[in-house]
Amino acid sequence: MDALSKSRFVSGVLILLAVWGGLVPATTSHAQSGNVAELEDAFEDPFEDPFEDAFDEETPLVYDPLEPVNRGLFWVNDKLYFFLFKPLARAYRVVPERARVSISNAISNITSPVRMANALLQFRGETFWNELARFEINTTAGLGGLFDPARKYFSLEKRDEDFGQTLGHYGTPGGPYLFWPFLGPSNVRDSVGMGVDAFLDPLTYLTWNWTLVEQSGLKAGEGINTLSLDKDTYEAIKRDSLDPYLFIRNAYSQHRKGYIEK
Repeated sequence: MDALSKSRFVSGVLILLAVWGGLVPATTSHAQSGNVAELEDAFEDPFEDPFEDAFDEETPLVYDPLEPVNRGLFWVNDKLYFFLFKPLARAYRVVPERARVSISNAISNITSPVRMANALLQFRGETFWNELARFEINTTAGLGGLFDPARKYFSLEKRDEDFGQTLGHYGTPGGPYLFWPFLGPSNVRDSVGMGVDAFLDPLTYLTWNWTLVEQSGLKAGEGINTLSLDKDTYEAIKRDSLDPYLFIRNAYSQHRKGYIEK
């Protein structure tokens, strides 16, 4: 297994939570902390709804020639979510919410080079300098990214950039819709992008000498931490959608379209 394949494999559980944390955006529940305003001021909120205003008359048609296979994999991920990952995440909530948000902030800070590199590739200078400034401020004043003073004191919001967006920026079509085991919704373009982003991710090299079990454990821990901050958004989709598969497929497509065209 080459380095890129290995990195993608060990990122599986985390990216599954990108499914349930990115495609099913987590909205942090502050009931446990009892102080919503304090949490919002002290920590970065990495769980904004990426599908806000996602559906309109311009929602693109999704090319899904593998729909029967994709639906089967969607069913598998659905069962894993309800019977494995969400129960683990709920148990993990014994850890104070402040600590879990800080862990999420630190992970986001470590992956800043991925966003900076893709901003440069798209010649988005303002985004690059925004992410560089956030990285420098949060690494120092934010104690390695545990806190987000860049956002709190300088109004520097995180700007997501990835290689799938970079390809789309230059006109690369998404291609057929794909639903990967563990990884969740994607397409051909964004699947290639995930592999390139794994190559750019500093965690790939920080854990280079770790065993596969250790790397997988780290990624699983990151994913469970993310899901523990979720407010049962996927459950709401399941409850309110006639066909959750179609909802998620269309939401993913519109979400990615919006990111590329921003």
